Order: sequence, then C-alpha cells, then structure tokens
Amino acid sequence: MNTPDRSPQQSPLQVDAVVVGAGFAGLKAAHDLVNNGHSVVVLEGRDRVGGRVFTGEVAGVKVDLGGTWVSHRHTAIREIAEQVGCTTVPQFAEGRSTVWLAGKRRTYKGTIPRLSPAALVNMARIQLALDKLAKTIDVDAPWDSPRAEELDAISLEEWLDHKRARSTTRALMTVVTKVEWGCQPSDVSLFHVLRTIRAFGGFDFMLDAEGGMQEARYVETTQEIAVRYAALLGDRVRTGAPVRRITQEADGVTVETDALQVNARYAIVTTATEHRGGIEFEPALPENAQGLINSWGLGALSKAFVAYDQPFWRADGLSGEALTDTGTVFITFDVSPSPDGPGILMAFCDPRVFDAHHPETRKAQVVKQLTDLYGPAAARPIDYIDHCWNTDSFAPGGPNPAVAPYASTRYGSVMTKPHGRVEWAGSETAGEWTGSMNGAVLSGQRAAEAVVGLLATESHTRKKAYS
Repeated sequence: MNTPDRSPQQSPLQVDAVVVGAGFAGLKAAHDLVNNGHSVVVLEGRDRVGGRVFTGEVAGVKVDLGGTWVSHRHTAIREIAEQVGCTTVPQFAEGRSTVWLAGKRRTYKGTIPRLSPAALVNMARIQLALDKLAKTIDVDAPWDSPRAEELDAISLEEWLDHKRARSTTRALMTVVTKVEWGCQPSDVSLFHVLRTIRAFGGFDFMLDAEGGMQEARYVETTQEIAVRYAALLGDRVRTGAPVRRITQEADGVTVETDALQVNARYAIVTTATEHRGGIEFEPALPENAQGLINSWGLGALSKAFVAYDQPFWRADGLSGEALTDTGTVFITFDVSPSPDGPGILMAFCDPRVFDAHHPETRKAQVVKQLTDLYGPAAARPIDYIDHCWNTDSFAPGGPNPAVAPYASTRYGSVMTKPHGRVEWAGSETAGEWTGSMNGAVLSGQRAAEAVVGLLATESHTRKKAYS
C-alpha cells in the first residue's frame, strides 16, 4: 500500500478496473479481478484500509473499535482471515449474564433475560412473530417479497404497539436496534428489520454468542485482516485518496481524486449508500438512485473499552455480557485476552448521550454504569479507550443503514443496479449476511464477477471486430 504523491502533475493511471473503497468489499473485488488477470487500482479516502473495521489499543491489548464478530457460518471472511494468518478466539460467554431493567439488576442464563413469566411469554411471542414474518422475505430480492410494501409501511415501534409488546420487550428490542442499525425502533422499518433477521438466519442466531453471530473474535483484530489482505495487493492500493468525481464515456470511466486520475474500463464503488452522495457522477445518478442515497443513511453507534487488572467478574460467575435500558451504556461483552488479565469490557454506547461530551466525561459515564452492573471493582479501571463513529472525520456513521418506513421498497431495488460502467458493492448490498463483514466480502465477489464478465465480453467483441 502507499499514499499517492500530492503533486497534481501525476500522469493518469490506466487499468482495467478501479475500485473505490478499501474495506472488505473493495479488497475482495480487487483480489478477484487480479486473480482473473486484470489490472486494478484501489482508491481509499481514509489514511488506512478497513473501512468500518478499525483497531484500537487498551492496556496494551488490540481491540476492535468497529466490526468485531464472526460465526462459523461466515465462510467468506473466514477464508480471507485464514489466508493471511489471522486466528479466532471464542467470545467468552461462560457464567450468568446481567440485566438492568426498570431500575433493577438481575442475572440470567441464555440469550433472553429470565424476567417475570408474563414478560418472558411476551418476548417469546414477539420473537416468534418476527421469525415467522422474516421467513417470508426473499433474501436475494427482498423488495419482491409478498407483503413487502405492507411490512415497509410501518416502523418496528409501530409494529410493537400493534403486537402489544410489554415494556421489557420494548427495552430489549431497543437494544437490538441500537446494536444492529444504530437507531431507535421508531427510526427503522419493520421490513428492514425482517430483511436483516432473514439474512442472518433467524432472531436467535442474530443475538447469540455461542453458535451465533457473536461466536468468535479475531486475536489480531478484524482490521488486521484487511491490512494483511491489502498488503498482498501491494501498490495497487492507494490510501489518502478520496474519490471526488467519476465520469463516463462510451468506452470507459475516469475516476478523479485530489491528486490522481485513473482511467479504467469499469469502476466498482463500495462506499456505504449514504456516502455515494460524496462523489460527483457524470452523467448524474438517476433520480431513484439519488433517493437511495438520501433515505439510506447510516445509523450511529459508539464503543468504549474499559480495562482492569483482571476479569474480576468471572470470579463472581458472570459472563461480562450485560443489557441495560438506562444511561449511556446499553450492552457489554467480555473481550479479555486471558483469565489472567487484563480484564477488558467492551461497552456499546448510545451516541445521543455520549458523543458530544469530553473524553473524560464519557469515561466517567461508562465507568459509573459498569460499577452499577459489576460492583465496586469496576470503579477502578487501569485504562480506557472509545470511538464515536458518528463523529468520524471521514465517512461517518455506522454500523449499518437505519432505513425508515417506505425507503426499502421504494429504493432498495436500485442499490446494486449498475450506473453505466459503475458497479456497486458494500455490506448493505449483500443478500445473505447483509450488514456483516461476511456480506461485504460476498458483495465484492459479486461485483468482481460482473466486471470480469463484462471485460470478457468486450474482449471477445473486439477480437471478432478485427478477425
């Protein structure tokens, strides 16, 4: 990898395909194109690769400030990680989890907190209804599913009203929407929720650590996978090169950064749907594609890591997993490297009451809540780090689009529709595993296959013309 010289006198690069974005989608697309014998350049606006995966450090331990977990079913990302020598460690889930709801602290075993019998029955009924509806969604063409428009016409919160969800059920569903889409239940359509549940293989699988979506983490961190994978591409990857403009002619595309011009046969753009709006297209994107950009904005999510000498909660029989319906923190996980320490708790934080504060205030908020959840020992951390994705200096927001009612069925079908010689990829463009690192890899594979086919067709046509 290298960062391009900022001199405006650089000669244009000539390649078969240019890839915009060096997250997992872009890197996978580039690798597949190279493996098919094509010349490629990858342009990344940040000064690093990885996109929404990002490594931080707390108490000398590398941690995932962005995307974190993989399942045994995430074969696409696992194959890449194995190729570059990155290894998984199971997500610690031994012992009882903690829940703080309506001002009361309890502990429980399993995925769903064991509250009152009535609350448990209500949650089970809601979960069953969501799974049943999710099975009606076509994961590859969700917008064409039966009742798609009906299900997209209401928010998750409105549906919970209709289903007479109890306060405890609503609190738990709020935690789910904050983690998965970075928003409140009122901000996301029922249809978008169902699409994700279907793509992830069911509600339980979406939430579970043991055997589910949170099954394992990478010792080296997920960004390290991207760093090593990008290194295999060498100087084909250009960081610090935000794409400003993409113009098309009948026989190719021109992609411009602040200091570099790339002429290619085709382009693959892997930025989040919202951030497609930061690129000027000529010819301009059609009206429905602009509607997608305007209505598929990313949610907001922040993460904090608090380190201790040891994972003291384990001695109390606690897993380090907690749910809470109040304050800044709404879910925690134990990401300690070993039983001997340091002990590290990962805390997901609500950006509405977190991001605007000074770092020391943010730390105090988090430590206070961890003390409520885990006792006085939590008040004595040895280190702390956080990251507010919504205030990120480049391409802010995450983890996934928070798609409001009507926007999925109105605009979702154009998400992968090519714009001339521009193909689209990125996690949210995937069918199965949409919104995950595995989905990002699969989307890059799909886009590369399309470009490889188009290049082959053009080559065949040219040969016939000269034969």
